[in-house]
Amino acid sequence: MTKFLLKRFAYILVSMFFIVTITFILMKVAPGGPYTSERKTSPAIEQQMKEAYGLNDPIIKQYKDYLVKAATFDFGPSFKMKGQDVLDIIKRSTPYSVILGAEAIFIALAFGVLFGVIAAIRHNKFADYSLMIVAVLGISVPSFIMATILQYIFAIKMDMFPIARFDSFAHTILPAVALATTPLAFIARLMRSSMLDVLSADYIKTAKSKGLGERVVTYRHALRNAILPVVSYLGPLVVSILTGSFIIEKIFGIPGLGNEFVTSVTNRDYTVIMGTTVFFSILLLVSILIVDLVYGMIDPRIKVTGRGASK
Repeated sequence: MTKFLLKRFAYILVSMFFIVTITFILMKVAPGGPYTSERKTSPAIEQQMKEAYGLNDPIIKQYKDYLVKAATFDFGPSFKMKGQDVLDIIKRSTPYSVILGAEAIFIALAFGVLFGVIAAIRHNKFADYSLMIVAVLGISVPSFIMATILQYIFAIKMDMFPIARFDSFAHTILPAVALATTPLAFIARLMRSSMLDVLSADYIKTAKSKGLGERVVTYRHALRNAILPVVSYLGPLVVSILTGSFIIEKIFGIPGLGNEFVTSVTNRDYTVIMGTTVFFSILLLVSILIVDLVYGMIDPRIKVTGRGASK
């Protein structure tokens, strides 16, 4: 276990190095700069601001300085938000994104697994066909389209939920559902396929022949093995939730980290872009590590060793 964790932490560090490097290069080769859109900024003031932020230094020096600062989570001040530090922006906006993401993951897992199990148990029946049609629609409709549909139906027409902002739990329901729709549909299809394979296994047939009830066989014996592919999908699920939150937070006016990232890209706010990218990357890599550990806990046949996960 110790060797496995040390190796994975080494992979995380190497991955973060390449992520920071690639992001830095992309920021430098992209046209324009943080003060390009400032029409009222005179050339003299612009040069002073670039000098103050070290933008006139050689590229190599800027790169080395940023590596050192990123390693200590010192991302510096925002170029566009006066008097605000990047780390303060991350601390302020992260709770909104965490709440929204946690709700979306819960909805996707709970209903995705439930729909998949029901579809597998009712294979080739009305419930199976209905749920799979819904799943196909969920995968086909992008999250931002789903967001506008939910806003129009439940906020504008039915007046059941607030249309935007983030002031109470009611404000989180529509964006969480919009964010969870696509992964929910994928989990439902994945769970159905896995459940069908498990239900046709010999040990399930043996359990049924011993007189065990369908509910006991399904939930005590079949579900534990069938859910393993869904656990493997938790890593990509976190990615889907994180990347999907960018546009969802913008549509619903949620002051989360995804919204800050979109705004920083629009404003060419280099420090905020780099800081949020590093934070998202760390969150993603750590979540993948946690998924690997949870996978080993659920299936005792899988042992996490220094050589990786093996049966």
